[in-house]
Amino acid sequence: MTTNPTHAPARPLALITGVGRTIGIGAGIARQLAASGWDIAFTYWSPYDERMAWGPEAGATTSITDVLTQLGASSTAVEADLADPDTPTRVFDEVERDLGSVTALVMCHCESVDSGLLDTTVESFDRHFAVNARATWLLIREYGRRFAAPEGSGRIIALTSDHTVNNLPYGASKGALDRITLAAAHELAHLGITANVVNPGPVDTGWMTDEGRAQVLRQTPLNRLGTPQDTAHLVDFLCSPEGQWINGQLLMSNGGFA
Repeated sequence: MTTNPTHAPARPLALITGVGRTIGIGAGIARQLAASGWDIAFTYWSPYDERMAWGPEAGATTSITDVLTQLGASSTAVEADLADPDTPTRVFDEVERDLGSVTALVMCHCESVDSGLLDTTVESFDRHFAVNARATWLLIREYGRRFAAPEGSGRIIALTSDHTVNNLPYGASKGALDRITLAAAHELAHLGITANVVNPGPVDTGWMTDEGRAQVLRQTPLNRLGTPQDTAHLVDFLCSPEGQWINGQLLMSNGGFA
């Protein structure tokens, strides 16, 4: 699905992964960047939502695309199983065909299934690392190889988590994601690209229980839950010219959650 509203001057293009639900952090970031003058390419993978407790959201891709169009952005949506090592190349091929070269790569995709040290299966462990770590590396590699935007405009941002207890494969693979992304701040510096990791803390996008919400509130000095918009504002700043000097950082954006 591609939309191309007429607008000038040309807008930079952000590729955002993991934009499967309208309530999600990825969708919030897409809306914010569109409002700030970016065109948006985004990926989604419906079979992941089908496996999760919240289930798939019918019409989500169309709804997200409609909002982006209303905000003046051209957009394209690519269904992408990032557990497949060939997918990142295909995603960039489709995005470049539809909208041109990517200026900002924002990675919100994840595999997240709770399990601990004693009950995690090898299959689950491998899938978490394939999606959260390997796909992050392959997306960054593809982005770096193809980067053609003006020097100083390139941005890589990945979302992470420090949750590890009873969430072994997710937390461990997110730790690998951190290191892979932060390496790009040095290895892609010659292209004028910055790379940062954002930890948004617990954001209720439909997965929290009532008990979980209460616990998060007790641990958050500002006494509210994080929202996708909180993360979107920070990503928007990092993607702006004013955010260029922030580079190679793992940023906590969680209201003081401890």
